[in-house]
Amino acid sequence: MRRLTAMLMALCLVLSLSAAAFADEAPAGEEDLLPAPDFADVDTSAIPGLEDGVFTVGMECAYAPYNWTQMDAADGAVPISNVPGAYANGYDVMMAQRICDAYGWELEVVSSAWESLTPAVQSKTMDANIAGQSMTADRMAEVDMAGPYIYATIVCLTTADSEYADAESIADLAGGTCTSQSGTIWYDTCLPQIEDADILAPADTAPAMIMQLETGTVDFVCTDLPTAMGAVAKNDQLVILNFEGTDGDFQFADEAERAENVNIGISVLKGNTELLDAINAVLDEYTADDFNQLMDYAISIQPEI
Repeated sequence: MRRLTAMLMALCLVLSLSAAAFADEAPAGEEDLLPAPDFADVDTSAIPGLEDGVFTVGMECAYAPYNWTQMDAADGAVPISNVPGAYANGYDVMMAQRICDAYGWELEVVSSAWESLTPAVQSKTMDANIAGQSMTADRMAEVDMAGPYIYATIVCLTTADSEYADAESIADLAGGTCTSQSGTIWYDTCLPQIEDADILAPADTAPAMIMQLETGTVDFVCTDLPTAMGAVAKNDQLVILNFEGTDGDFQFADEAERAENVNIGISVLKGNTELLDAINAVLDEYTADDFNQLMDYAISIQPEI
């Protein structure tokens, strides 16, 4: 009996050590990435919109990997205040949560259509939009923008069996049927640079854009690298065409114009410098590599498109 007991104790010890070793090798969760800075001693009670300590943020909740909707609180998702029973997650939610954690604010996420985001900030319905918005001159004439909170790259996305799968420049995309999301520089500025392109009406959302590609409605779409990476992570029959750094890339007047069209920022009410500065103080704690690391995590947990 003593011998059996000793054997059982030894087996338990082996299993315990194995479990510990596995835990050491397990990948870090989202909570271990980019810890929020501690700005708890900063008085934010006078920031317009934050008097109640609630940071109300607008996003589509349908733009993976930036933001999406799921039906539980898994992986740090937060409730969508205007969609009972639904939760928001994604890179935008993760960044919003870090801003809130830094100051001790409560995060409220509101689902909003893309074209309604800027008007919602202007009307003070939202304190901010964290929604994958480019920092364009046109947008910054309507709102102020903190950031960037990620540095994106403009790419095209096609299918592996497409005649355009081996394209090395936008010149190789000539004559193709294409689209992108409405209200974006991808649709308004980039696609028109492709010679003889058959540009279809814009898609209302990023998932709708990708669906048109997957169903063969278009030959390729134009988007940013995180969105393309998220799509490829869920469908290995999609191919990213990245012409960055070559003469065959999409063209802008200068590097400053390129940066404003590629970098992604956080919209706040024009003139709300207190909130703008508070958000920037948090973003300044992180590097481009930090942002990319968190985006990679968001892509790894995003649901099927």
